[in-house]
This record gives sequence, C-alpha cells and structure tokens, in this order.
Amino acid sequence: MIHSLEARLTDLEVKASFAEDLLDKLDQIIIRQQDQIDRLTREVQWLSQQAPPEAATATRNLREDLPPHY
Repeated sequence: MIHSLEARLTDLEVKASFAEDLLDKLDQIIIRQQDQIDRLTREVQWLSQQAPPEAATATRNLREDLPPHY
C-alpha cells in the first residue's frame, strides 16, 4: 500500500516536472514570437513612412503593365 502511494507520488512529481519544463519552453517561444511581432510592426511602420504619399492614391491601369506580346 505504501509502496503504491510512493509510486503514484513519484509519477505525479515526474509529470509535474515535465509540465513545468514544457510551460517554460512555451513561455520562451511566446517571448520570441512577441519580439518578432514587435520588430515586424516597426518595420511595417518604417516602410509605410518611406512610401511616397502619391503611391497610395494613384490608380494604375493594369493594361499598361502587360508585356508587349499581349
């Protein structure tokens, strides 16, 4: 009986340890992803500031972009 309880307790401790390790790994992944999102957001903001303002309002005729053989 006592051996069975000790074995169950040991199993629970092992599972808790694995769960804690997994949680730490997932936390690090989330931190890296948030850093990447922040960098990409800053880059998009910078790129949108670099674009000329007339590029956003200009309309394009797609026929002018066709290669000559069409």
